[in-house]
Amino acid sequence: MTVRSERDQHVVTLTIDREKKLNALDYPTIDALLAELDRIDADDTVRAVILTGAGQRAFSAGADIPSLAGSIAGGAEQALREFVRRGHGLTRRIEEFPKPIIVAVNGLAFGGGCEITEAAPLAIAAEHATFAKPEISLGFPPPFGGSQRLPRHVGRKRGLELILTGDPIPAARAAELGLVNSVVPADELLDAARDLAARIIRHAPTAVAACLRAVTRGINLPIDEGLAVEAAAFAATVPTDGVRDGLRRFLDRSQGAR
Repeated sequence: MTVRSERDQHVVTLTIDREKKLNALDYPTIDALLAELDRIDADDTVRAVILTGAGQRAFSAGADIPSLAGSIAGGAEQALREFVRRGHGLTRRIEEFPKPIIVAVNGLAFGGGCEITEAAPLAIAAEHATFAKPEISLGFPPPFGGSQRLPRHVGRKRGLELILTGDPIPAARAAELGLVNSVVPADELLDAARDLAARIIRHAPTAVAACLRAVTRGINLPIDEGLAVEAAAFAATVPTDGVRDGLRRFLDRSQGAR
């Protein structure tokens, strides 16, 4: 088993468990991650996901090169089918997941590991973590969405510097660019991720899902289209218990203060 799943009340921690391979993403591991996300999506009692890697050296070194090489040997169509579409499927699933996914980057996040970080709505890095886009050294552009998401997140010129050089950056620089939310000591990483999850899931799940949906779907749209997405997300929450309970608590506090 290359993906471990552990549950603590309403939070599930998924761990990519290929430590000896620097948690590289071979095809069975990508498929296992997708299967776990499907299972979590269907379980209404799970409210948030933390995604990390086994050990202290790597979150994920990216794609498993022997798997990739085998696909490329079969030609472009086979490589697209087995490798690119699988990678796109994983990062899109993470990006559009209806529950918050917090990536806890416990070491290097290269290639596909960096692309997972880009796709996730939230990320926290250990101080020793490093990030890189080394695909260019293998002769191709980032294939799991990194050529599109990274420039959207950090800007075209800063994104291209990382993509065209393949040079690694430290966690502190990743935080400056907005690739991760914060940087913490390694021994505090999972606690920081759990704390962030707790601060999110104290709110109504319908509200959390609506916020994720509004931002993810609207971020790259023109403002008028984005506002329409926001309005639809708001309308979907109007009949929910989350709105009713939230308004009641606010009104009760306001009346009690008089």
